[in-house]
Amino acid sequence: MKNTIVIGTRSSKLALWQADYVAGCLGEKYPGITIEKKLMTTRGDKILDAPLAKIGGKGLFTKELEQAMLAGEIDLAVHSLKDMPAEVPKGLRLAAVTKRADPGDAVVSPKYGRFSDLPEGARVGTSSLRRKAQLLHARPDLRIFDLRGNVNTRLRKLEEEHFDAIILAVAGLKRLGFGERITEVLPRSVMLPAVGQGALAIETRAGDAETQELIGFLNDPGTACCARAERAFLTRVEGGCQVPVGVYATPAGDEGLQVEAVIASLDGQRLYRDSLTGSRDEAEQHGTEIAERLLAAGGLEILHELGLLLERYTR
Repeated sequence: MKNTIVIGTRSSKLALWQADYVAGCLGEKYPGITIEKKLMTTRGDKILDAPLAKIGGKGLFTKELEQAMLAGEIDLAVHSLKDMPAEVPKGLRLAAVTKRADPGDAVVSPKYGRFSDLPEGARVGTSSLRRKAQLLHARPDLRIFDLRGNVNTRLRKLEEEHFDAIILAVAGLKRLGFGERITEVLPRSVMLPAVGQGALAIETRAGDAETQELIGFLNDPGTACCARAERAFLTRVEGGCQVPVGVYATPAGDEGLQVEAVIASLDGQRLYRDSLTGSRDEAEQHGTEIAERLLAAGGLEILHELGLLLERYTR
């Protein structure tokens, strides 16, 4: 067994919480092991003055960690699963998915108790096109503004920039001790989460069987199965941070799996949503199938339009 494990992580407070959680689990399981952390800054951490859709997709928060792993500088990287691209780079492996925390999206508002209480024309902050599209579908009157930065920064901007509300992941708020700031968790009927939201991903080198064996106990089979369905959906629609899609898979019965997904236009006026239930053994197929259904229903047209918009936007 390895005597030392080097964990790569971003340096934000939430990323450090995630790395410390994994380190704590490893230390408890293997009392004699030495665990080191290597803090890194990703491109997504550096560029805070532009919307995510303008500067790129999910790889913004993982690429530097993956390069360090391929170079042998770290043994594993801990990510929020929702930040991982649908395709894992050659030479690397998504080796474990932890038990999922609450995957929901939270309303944080200093003045209003619920989403329905927001006044007409309320200022709402979010950096996610997925959230923007679903919010506008439910409330076309809202004014949505881009909001970048880590959790602490976004909470500070809530008051400094006079937002009526901001939308953040429930899991991140609770992990950092801000659970009391949540005024409402949006129901799934209003807001489907991002792929893997609430779960942590542990990535290793593909050939590093020793590290994979060490972290195997952290993999939650139920969450991993749901993640396979959700990531297959993402792969089929070729989505990332810059595409307004949501998907949520949950266990159904002893061996079943329910998958619900949405593709929406940026203005929320067109929204295609569907669900299916099948066997867990065919998780990837179910994710692909529901993607095909939504693309055929009108989602493909939305994605084509969005691609042209983003091409103009990023020139």
